[in-house]
Amino acid sequence: MILLDTHIWVWWVSQDPRLDSVRHAILRQNEAAGLGVSIICCWEVAKLVENSRLQLDRPAEEWIARALAHPGIRLLDLTPRIVVESTQLPGSFHRDPADQIIVATARVHDCPLLTIDARILNYPYVRTLP
Repeated sequence: MILLDTHIWVWWVSQDPRLDSVRHAILRQNEAAGLGVSIICCWEVAKLVENSRLQLDRPAEEWIARALAHPGIRLLDLTPRIVVESTQLPGSFHRDPADQIIVATARVHDCPLLTIDARILNYPYVRTLP
């Protein structure tokens, strides 16, 4: 399984052209093994819609339900272990709580994270995909 950052999940499900061919191929290659989505990504999508930073083709609740049913998607719950890990990330990581939980989820599940977020890509304590 690989873990998807929120923007990768949104782009994948929405067939957004910002999802480049390299990451598209990675998603296709890992679809059968599982494309993990943290529950915090659902919250982040809803907050982006609430703050008019993301427009969807349907109400957020309906979009999330359909996006979670997309082939290969596996919803990963927020567990006490992930919550604690998010507050104890080694080194210097930025203060965005959603990113902290996503990184902690990747670490707890021991899976690589697919993102284009430079702050995460430059963080040496989580495995990422190119």
